[in-house]
Amino acid sequence: MTQPFISLSDVTLRYRTGTLALDRTDLAIDEGDFVALVGPSGCGKSTILKLVANLLQPSSGVVVVGGREAGAPSLPLPRLRIGLAFQNPTMLPWLTIRQNVMVPLKIVPPFRAEFAAKKKGEFADRAEALLEQVGLKGFGDKRPWQLSGGMLQRASLCRALVHDPQLLLLDEPFGALDQFTREELWAALQALWMDRKPTVLLVTHDLREAATLANRICVMSARPGRILEDRAVTLPRPRTVETSYAPEVATLVQALRLRIAEARSAAEPEPSPAGAMA
Repeated sequence: MTQPFISLSDVTLRYRTGTLALDRTDLAIDEGDFVALVGPSGCGKSTILKLVANLLQPSSGVVVVGGREAGAPSLPLPRLRIGLAFQNPTMLPWLTIRQNVMVPLKIVPPFRAEFAAKKKGEFADRAEALLEQVGLKGFGDKRPWQLSGGMLQRASLCRALVHDPQLLLLDEPFGALDQFTREELWAALQALWMDRKPTVLLVTHDLREAATLANRICVMSARPGRILEDRAVTLPRPRTVETSYAPEVATLVQALRLRIAEARSAAEPEPSPAGAMA
C-alpha cells in the first residue's frame, strides 16, 4: 500500500503559553493532491501548515512529510523542496520582480550551486515564463512598489513555484484581495497546479475558494483543533468563476458553513495553562 506524502498521526501540539492548538489530530494527503483546510478562526489550520513545513515540532504524535519524520535525525533521502505563499507577499523592495521570483533558486539546492552561472539566462527565463503564465508579462523589471497588491500576489505565487517544489503550502494567500482579483488568482493557481501537480495544502476562510480549488476539503473543530470531516470535491477541471457559483458549489459551501458553525458551538473550554508543556 502506498504511503501518503503527508501524514499527521495522533498529533497534539501545545504552545509554551499553554494554548492547546491541536489535540490528537490525524490527516493524510497523497502526493499531487490539493487539500484545503477550513474551520473557525484559531482552530489550528496554520499550526498544521507549520508542522508540515517543519517550522514547529509536535508535543506528541508523528508528522511525516515526503518520507521524513519531523524532528527525526536526517534520513538519506533527497531534500524536499517546499514552496510557501502567505497573505502578505513580502517582496524585497531593492530587487526587481524577476529577481524576487528567483530568490528560491539562489538559496535552494540544487539550484543555488548553478545560480551565478544561470541567473541571467536559464533561471531568468524560468522566472519570466511563470510571470507570463500569471499575467505579468513585461513586469519583470518593475520594483515591488510599482505593482498593485494583486500583482504582487501573482508574483508571490511565481516565487513559490519557480524551484519546482514537490510541496506547496498556502496560508490565506488571497485573503487581502478584492473579490475580482481573488477569482483571477484562483484561475492562475489552478492552472499552475494542473500543469505542475505539486502537493498543495491550502489554509483558507473562504469556503467558495476551497470548493473551487481543492480536491478535498478538511473541516477542523474549534480549538483544540481536530479534523472533523474530510469531503471530496468532485467538480470537473478546469473550474471557472461560473463553476464557483454553480448550485453544487452553493450546496457544498452551505454544508461546510453549517459544519463549522456546529464546531464553534461545540467548542471545548480551554484548560488552564498550569503545567503546560511545549
